[in-house]
Amino acid sequence: MGALHAGHASLIYEARAACSHVAVSLFVNPTQFGPSEDFARYPRSFEADCALAEREGADVVFAPSVGELYPNGPASTFVEVPDLGDRLDGASRPGHFRGVATVVAKLLIAAEPDRAFFGQKDAAQVAVLRRMVADLGFATEIVVCPIVRDPDGLAISSRNVYLSAAERARALTLSRAVHRVESLVAEGERRAGVLIAAAREIFASEPEVRVDYVEVVDWSTLLPVENAATGTLFAVAAVVGKTRLIDNAILQ
Repeated sequence: MGALHAGHASLIYEARAACSHVAVSLFVNPTQFGPSEDFARYPRSFEADCALAEREGADVVFAPSVGELYPNGPASTFVEVPDLGDRLDGASRPGHFRGVATVVAKLLIAAEPDRAFFGQKDAAQVAVLRRMVADLGFATEIVVCPIVRDPDGLAISSRNVYLSAAERARALTLSRAVHRVESLVAEGERRAGVLIAAAREIFASEPEVRVDYVEVVDWSTLLPVENAATGTLFAVAAVVGKTRLIDNAILQ
């Protein structure tokens, strides 16, 4: 959605290494924002985005208008992924994944790519898109690239620019919770209830951070599990100030 950063750069880099041609889409998609969300103020930096895309090896930037992707208006034909689209972020942001699935389907139809590269930070989105691609028979492989973090551990996000210095310090609660759970799993803990309780203890140390969810789920279904296994998704979402942030780990 533009406002490209080091996380996006890593996707372009990986695509360049794996593919003969690389296309980058830049489009702030109105259908994945709720009525009270930040569509109008979402950061937009087109010239800088194009420069980053070129620097990382993209061959082309596709930056359509809303009218190009939604010729009959945003409230036209939609793609929905039942059940999955209503879990994790989908539960907190009704209709969000319907908008995501719709615009990604349109982009895949336009580009007909062999591979499409997405970041692990949006792990719930990845689950939705994997299901959509399988169900609709797209001949595109969804490739997931690791989370890119700032030196202090905060997962890089376009929305980080909203954070004040004090809020940014509090936002580190998310990465500390993720790290705590990873440490427990490395020590042999598998019980989801114990992992969730440990993460919530971390969040309790920052009462100004409002927790949205703390979950241990099967990454393919986004349903809760009782015990973590290799490939289980630990995911958190919280609001810092007015900014909603997400983070996660694929447990090993």
